[in-house]
Amino acid sequence: MTTITTKAATPTEWDDVQRALTGGGDGASCQCIWPVLRDKDWNKTTKAERTEMLHDEITSGPPPGIVAYVDGEAAGWIRIGPRPSQTRLGYTRNIVAATQEPLDDGSVWAVTCFSVRRDQRGKGLNAALLKAAVDYARSSGARVIEGYPVDTSAMTVSSNDLFHGALSTFAAAGFSVAGELRSGRPLVSLVLDA
Repeated sequence: MTTITTKAATPTEWDDVQRALTGGGDGASCQCIWPVLRDKDWNKTTKAERTEMLHDEITSGPPPGIVAYVDGEAAGWIRIGPRPSQTRLGYTRNIVAATQEPLDDGSVWAVTCFSVRRDQRGKGLNAALLKAAVDYARSSGARVIEGYPVDTSAMTVSSNDLFHGALSTFAAAGFSVAGELRSGRPLVSLVLDA
């Protein structure tokens, strides 16, 4: 029987974060820095610089994400944190138009990236990661969590293009559609109890 556990990404988990991000897809080159940089700044960075940026973010805290483990082995990652600290979101026209929350409100958190190693896909890691992310946001004082998933019932995408998550995963976790970024790409939100 497979056992899935999760941990916040602190400096102790740095090697596990790297293992989770380098098992397939764009995680190895992106280092999950894409959400925190505007395009003009992203385009100026190298993989080494992005790795250093993520390391600095994890070292300085609070944790910018959660690591999932399958039977003790790092297998997946999710980025979760205050929406204002994920700079790209405030400059993404579709998000700005679709959100019902103030862009500068630090109590609004966002889930912006999932990364699961190819050899661990299909085991329910995204659901486990999202549950852990919701728990982490709640315990950190978040009021609302937004996500920007893909509606896989409306469009066909490769597994690498699911880094935003699937609408079905968010819906199963209690998120509701709150707006539309474009066809097949809803904005979802979850209001957390105090």
